[in-house]
Amino acid sequence: MKHRSPALLGALLLSAGLVACSSPGTTTDGASGGASGGRTTLDVWLMRDSVSAAFQKEFEAGFEKDHPEVDLKIQIQEWDGIGEKVTAALAGNDAPDVIEVGNTQVAQYAQSGGLTDFTDKVAELGGDTWLKGLAEPGAYEGKQYGIPYYAANRVVVYRTDLFRAAGVDARRITTREQWIAATEKLNRAGTQGIYLPGQNWYALSGFIWDEGGNLAVRTDGHWKGGLDSPEALRAMAFYQRLQSLGRGPKDSDEAQPPQAEVMAKGQIAQIISAPGGANVIVQNNPALKGKLGFFPIPGKTADTPGAVFTGGSDLVVPAAAEHQKEAYAFIKDLTGDTWQTRLATAMSYVPNRTTLAAAVSADPGAAAMAVGAAHGHATPNTPQWAAVEAKNPIKDYMTAVLTGGDARTEAAKAAQAVTTTLNSGS
Repeated sequence: MKHRSPALLGALLLSAGLVACSSPGTTTDGASGGASGGRTTLDVWLMRDSVSAAFQKEFEAGFEKDHPEVDLKIQIQEWDGIGEKVTAALAGNDAPDVIEVGNTQVAQYAQSGGLTDFTDKVAELGGDTWLKGLAEPGAYEGKQYGIPYYAANRVVVYRTDLFRAAGVDARRITTREQWIAATEKLNRAGTQGIYLPGQNWYALSGFIWDEGGNLAVRTDGHWKGGLDSPEALRAMAFYQRLQSLGRGPKDSDEAQPPQAEVMAKGQIAQIISAPGGANVIVQNNPALKGKLGFFPIPGKTADTPGAVFTGGSDLVVPAAAEHQKEAYAFIKDLTGDTWQTRLATAMSYVPNRTTLAAAVSADPGAAAMAVGAAHGHATPNTPQWAAVEAKNPIKDYMTAVLTGGDARTEAAKAAQAVTTTLNSGS
């Protein structure tokens, strides 16, 4: 994951069924706006698929009506190469006024001192109801730099026809053990109960958080990998049970081969995916249109849904931005209740706060995401996490265990690799 994990978010954002594009006159270059005719031009970078053209036009009109002294200039940026582009902008003198960044990218940008500190604005922005998986990675060294924008996460995408034929009611799957029992029943009905690749470390992370563990913890300024903790070992044991109920490859992840395409070809009852995976399945097999459903990843008990990795975005303001006051007004509006509700319904995203989950209640995929998002987490909040994912010892650990390796031994090796990498930048 390049902090934001473009591959992941590409799948997450397919849930919208929309492709955002630039409004007429919108550019993708990095020039910062100045004043025109006594008005302030506010330069904003939003990412491809963050908003639809229709939503962008609506928001621009609404914002400029409420702030008649401001001309809003939204520029749509591409995910490919955005890290280098943002880093250069933060280091220069012509940075845009507001930038959308992946929620787990904030730490690397804040580390350089190039972002505006919004700690004193958290209460005013409703921070007490922000989703944890957006708010926590938006903070760095005790200060809030990133303001939660929207979230997306994995759910269970399932074949309603196969569930019905096997006599399985997805509404009754509210715990992990019920999930296992239902998947075993689907297998007995002659289908593949679940397709779960061996290296889906995002799913494993959720199970680790469910058990009360962490991928890594920081104590007295020192990071320590957590894959060898009792909690993480219990999570891996559950992952091993679930993975064994399907024929997913033990040595690859959900992208190799693309699991939605695999599900489209065969009698596979379930995958763990963003809701957008359903669109890919139908594109590859139109006969499955209307035969796909969603439910939140189950937790250990019925009263608490499973924890999930929260993907999504935060909004940041470069410290060098020329229009700090107007930038804050933009963020306050876009992350406030009114526009969050409109964005969620337009794009099938999860709003940035728990109090707005009902906004997507009519969208089955987004509603299932919202349940999980309330228990979402992000990866360890350090700029060095990107280096962990570059080598990703978690994937190697999972394959080793699934192919017969001793879990404790392999977990200790992986935890040490995480420890070494996280502390290499200290």
